[in-house]
Parts: sequence; C-alpha cells; structure tokens
Amino acid sequence: MESNEKTSYNRFLLLVAGLGGLLYGVDVGIIAGALPYLEATSGLTAGQLSIVVAAVLLGSVISTLFAGVLADWMGRKLMMTLSGVLFVVSIPVIALSHGYEALVLGRLLQGISAGLIGVVVPLYLAECLSASSRGKGTGIFQWLLTLGIVTAAVVGMFFSIRVEEVAKLGDAARLLAFKDTAWRSIFWVSLPPGILFVIGSLMVAESPRWLFRRGRREAAYSALLRSRTVDQANLELAEMEQAAAAEVANTSTGAKAKESLLRRKYVIPFVLACVILACNQATGVNSIIGYNANILLQSGLSDVQAHWGYVLFTVVNFLMTIGGVLLVDRKGRKFLLSLGSAGIIVSLLCTGTLFRRTEKLRVDSRDAVQSMVSNGQKLSLLYDKKAADKLLAASGNSGDALRNRTTSLIVIYSCGDFRAATKVARSDDTAAKPIEITRDGCLPANKVVAFFSNPFSNLDASRQAPLRIDNALISPVPSTHNGWMVAITLFIFMAFFAIGPGVCVWLALSELMPTRIRSNGMSIALLINQAVSTGIAATFLPTVGRYGYSTMFFAFAACTVVYFITAAVFLPETKGKTLEEIEAHFEGASKKPGLATA
Repeated sequence: MESNEKTSYNRFLLLVAGLGGLLYGVDVGIIAGALPYLEATSGLTAGQLSIVVAAVLLGSVISTLFAGVLADWMGRKLMMTLSGVLFVVSIPVIALSHGYEALVLGRLLQGISAGLIGVVVPLYLAECLSASSRGKGTGIFQWLLTLGIVTAAVVGMFFSIRVEEVAKLGDAARLLAFKDTAWRSIFWVSLPPGILFVIGSLMVAESPRWLFRRGRREAAYSALLRSRTVDQANLELAEMEQAAAAEVANTSTGAKAKESLLRRKYVIPFVLACVILACNQATGVNSIIGYNANILLQSGLSDVQAHWGYVLFTVVNFLMTIGGVLLVDRKGRKFLLSLGSAGIIVSLLCTGTLFRRTEKLRVDSRDAVQSMVSNGQKLSLLYDKKAADKLLAASGNSGDALRNRTTSLIVIYSCGDFRAATKVARSDDTAAKPIEITRDGCLPANKVVAFFSNPFSNLDASRQAPLRIDNALISPVPSTHNGWMVAITLFIFMAFFAIGPGVCVWLALSELMPTRIRSNGMSIALLINQAVSTGIAATFLPTVGRYGYSTMFFAFAACTVVYFITAAVFLPETKGKTLEEIEAHFEGASKKPGLATA
C-alpha cells in the first residue's frame, strides 16, 4: 500500500513538472500563430509589434539572471508556484487588452514566467527525484515542452483555416472582427494548463536538498519519504550529511569562511554545463525552428506545403522526445547526447548540400532594387514574372541562367546597425501582395529592444542612416521533390535533436552542478545559452543573405562537432548516480565507484 502511494506521488510530481514544460513550450510558440491577426487588428506599428514579440525575451533574460538567487532564498516549490501565477495572470492581461502597454506587460510576464520555469523546474526535479527516475522526470519536462510547441502550432493552423473560411464570405468587417477574436482565443487556450500547474505546485513537497541546506533536517527527511522507501531516504540523507560534513571540514582547515569556488568539483562541471548549453544553441535549433517556413519555401515547397511542413516538424519533435524519455534512464545521458549530436551533424550536412545545388546559381540584384527606394526611404515591389525578368536583365550575364524559370526573391535590408529581411516572394504566386520595405520594419522602437537585437549598436545613429538594400537574392525555385527532401533532412535533424540534446540538456544542466552552486550555476549557464541564441539570431539573416542557407547549415554542423566531442570524450555518465556521487566524481574521488568518462 505504502509503495503504491509513493508511486502515485512520483507520477503526480512528474505530471506537475511536465505541466511546467508545457507552459514553457506554449510561451515559446504561442505568438507565431497569434501575431498575424494581432498585426491586422491592433493598429500597432511595426516597431510596437516588435516590442510585443521581444518582451518575452527581455522578461526571460531578467528572470533567468535572478532565478537561481531567488530559488535559494525562497525555495524551489514557491518559485514554481510564482512562475505559474505569473503565467496565469499574463493570459487575461493579454487577451483582454485594448492597448499597447497591456500587451507588452502581459508578454513581459510570460517571459519572466518562462525564465523561472526554465531554471527552477529542472532544478527541482534533479533534487527531488531518485537517481533511477531523474532522467525520465526531466525528459517528461522536455516532452511536454515540445507538446506545448505543437499545441501552439496546431492552434495557429486551426485559426488560420477558420480565418480563410470567413475571408471567403467577402465581408471585410466580419473578417476583421474574427481576426480580433482569433488572436485573443489563441491566448485563452493556454490558460487551463497554467491553472493546473499552479494547483499542482502547491501540492508537491519542497526540495529535500534545499530544506537540508537551510538546516531543516527533519523536513528534508519527510520530503524524501514522500517519494522513496525508508532505506532509500536514509541512504540519501546520510550522503547529504556526509557531503555537508566534508564541506565544513574543508572550510575549517583554511582561513576562508567558505570553501573556494575554484576547486575542480565546482569549476569542471560548471564549464562542462556551459559548453553543453552553448553547443546546444550552436546546432542552430532555434533558428531552424523560427525560420522553418522560410527555409522550406526556399527549398521548393509552396506556402501551404511549407506551413504543413512546419506542423510535421513540431510533431516529429514531440514524438521523438517520447523515445528520449524512454531511453534516457536505460541508455544514459552520454550515449544519447553522442548519438543525437552525431545524427545532427549528418542531417545538417545533407541539408546544406541540397541548398548548395541551387544557391550556386542565385543572383544578387541589390543595385537594381536599391535604385527603386523612394526619397521617403520606402520601397513597394510586386515580385512577379515581369519584375523578375527586369531585375535579372539588370544583373547582366549572371542572370541569363535564370531566365524563363520560376524564381524566388528575398531582400535583406538595413538601417545603420540593424537588419531585417522580407518574406520569400515567388514569381509564380499570382495572389502575392507587394513586398513592402520601410525603416520601421528594420529599426527597434527603443534602446532596450535595440540592445537585445544588437548589443553593440548605436540606435540614434541608425535612425539617421539611409535605408540600404544589402542583398536582393533571386534564386531558382527548386522542384517540390527537392523541397520535400530538405523537409525530410530537417525532420531527421529534429528527431536526433529531440532524442539526444532535447532531453539530455536539461539533465546535464541540473545534474552536473554541485548542490552549493546548482541554482546560481544553472542561471549563469542558461544566460550563456540565451547569449549564444541571441548571437545566432543576430547573424543568421546577414549570413544567409550573403552566403546562403548552405553556409549557415555547414557552420551549424561544424559547431555540432564540438558538441559531439564534448559528449563523447569529456562528459561523464551520470545515469543511476545520486547527486552526491556525481559531485564526488568531479572532486576526483576515484576510489569510489566512478562515473565512466569514456
């Protein structure tokens, strides 16, 4: 009977943590489906819309920076509850808003919630779950995170179909009203899991290791007993006491009040976690997700096919994460990270090769498009077969190979230190609207957004700079067959990412860090993760514009080689080890049953 109660509690704990992952995924994906309808009905400028989108990033960076300190001060459980409350509050703030300020506030709250969840939930799971189920628990967090992204994509697709049906009625007022209802409904759909997460976080026990470090030994023991047998609880409590006694002994022998943080048991796992987090972003996963529809359009798929390709892409992520959850405690973190990073390298090289076949034929009509920019620093260009022939003719002999072929155009433009890109336009799209390029589409609205777009930028000088066309790339549209080949290589990329780095990166972050620095170390590592993500986002479009998608994919593959070497050579296997055993390994306690590093 007692065993059944503990099993039920462990399942409930996994469910609560999974709801945290679901919220994180919804935070990431929800704006993509809502943005087109928000843009059509809110009356906000492009600059204001960019702030609404970027507010999540700002909130996430701020909360990630302080999440570790707050988790140490207030406790893991209370921080989970707080993150859920912030998410729940953000939904009505956004969905009931009728102005710019409320939208920004709601999105900022969502970002703060996401940052807290990203640090505190994996931290809580690592400290609460037994060694045998820790991998499964963190895997479920990642699995439901991917479900959140899939849910956001499916909800967005559902409303896009409904909007198309209303548009066929030919009633402009009704269409506008439905678009307003659509983006608000998309946000309302994400409210129930937030409420469930808050309720669940109030019902779980506090982290036993946090309680122990706060001097509450009996409370820590009681928390252990909720999920473990008496023998397991006694063993882990004894290990905590042993680790604490060793720390006290080390500090009492020196003049310093606290043990030095430069010892190998702190430095090595911290550096390993930071490298893994940085490499995780250097696979290009965020850019491949964020620009997925554009990538598939350039590869040869139609607009509808590209959007369905993105939905399939998120479904692959979700399904393969299930495989990662089932394997992580059987095969181990080291094996899955090595397998996943190896598969990512191969898939990225294949994707890059497919793009290289057509990108070597593309033509840059930058000068011709620059000459079309008006004195008011604006450009409106309808890209059809006639416009394509005119631009190709202006390109001289280099454009001859593309004559009489279906082509696509993407324009990369800038004002000072800031760049933007148009959507991909195809010469065979008879329903296409003109490409509109303005300064507002490029410049951030304020210095806060400017900093996160480009930390080294000068916004004031950029506002005075002319609108510059950096690239106007005309490429032959590959066949639909080529487009689906690219889609398949990206599905393979996502499958290997999901089964390896997707599941294991949260584990690596929470398991490798010693108890003393775990919360603050996780915050710093996640900040590095976000810094790399921001850096890639800032260089993605300029690199694609100048060198093509193939170069970007080859660069991601090269970075992933570092990931593979780190996982296969330097990362110890932590499967089945308690957090105290992992800490002892990094201290060099080779006499204890060790963690294999090779």
